[in-house]
Amino acid sequence: MNDMEFFIRTMPKVELHVHLEGSVQPETFLTLAKHHHIALPADSIAGLREWYRIRDFNRFIEIYMAISNCLRTTDDIELLTREFLISQAEQNIVYSEVTFTPYNQFLNCSLDMHEQLNAVNRVRAWGEHELKVRMGVIVDIPRERSANAGIEIARFVVDRFGDGVIALGLGGPEKGNPPSKFQQAFDIVDQAGIPCVIHAGETDGPQSIWNAIVAAKARRIGHGVRCTEDPELVDYLKATQLPLDVCPTSNICLGVFPSLEEHSLPKLIESGLSVTLNSDDPPLFNTTLTDEFLSAGMCFTWDALLIKRLVLNALEVSFLSESEKRSMGQRFVEDFSRLESSRS
Repeated sequence: MNDMEFFIRTMPKVELHVHLEGSVQPETFLTLAKHHHIALPADSIAGLREWYRIRDFNRFIEIYMAISNCLRTTDDIELLTREFLISQAEQNIVYSEVTFTPYNQFLNCSLDMHEQLNAVNRVRAWGEHELKVRMGVIVDIPRERSANAGIEIARFVVDRFGDGVIALGLGGPEKGNPPSKFQQAFDIVDQAGIPCVIHAGETDGPQSIWNAIVAAKARRIGHGVRCTEDPELVDYLKATQLPLDVCPTSNICLGVFPSLEEHSLPKLIESGLSVTLNSDDPPLFNTTLTDEFLSAGMCFTWDALLIKRLVLNALEVSFLSESEKRSMGQRFVEDFSRLESSRS
């Protein structure tokens, strides 16, 4: 392990774009499916890993919905959350903002959304006490659902805001489901002073990002990597410093870019945009946040200064309070300094 790899693996991190359901490991997925007598396309770990190989967005949605279908009890939700936080702690990801889609489990098996969040919160408290890692929950609308479903989810977010819930999100298939479809839902949370984080500019182009900005008053954009197709949008994103939560490996697996070398990430950074690095759905894309830093750092020859900047930028654009950001940021700077001293 060289000095830079050691620095990346051990440095403190913040992750802002990672899905709870999409974090399930094949072993756990298979265990849950067998426990609930749910047939999967494969009945072995090797078979599931092969099935996990994402070939396009439709396959990704197929796998994601199959995972949701295996989350049948609050014990399942607790298991998933516990394994997720252990993985984050192993990477020294001190704080995560985690997208959670309880509406899917509600539809699949009538698992109450409040009970689901209560389960997440029990493990969230355990993780903070036992692992010294923190997480906030972004409850998202699956955009293939109806506008009325979006309203129901928005009301749930208003009801539970501050109880682990930090924002309303929007995820799922972009094409045919613009943010404006859920205008009423966004208006509900906006009136309550609750921020929105919108997936946009991934499988659809710049117009999807513009729509997220106008309809949802988005505080962050999940992905946003196709903004480079619209120079006016790039100028707007630079002027406003509206953050983009970028997930390079996910983009490559879903065919947004053919390779990491051809990804827009370097251009986004060079254009002065606010960018964070994230893993999206780690096992589904065979990655972790640590792997994202390692692969991008090597591909784009990043130095420690840029890597630190990306970490601190994620902290700065998170939904932590300003005092929490200052306190955590000070600890991060001290850790960076200690790690760099050990390299010299």
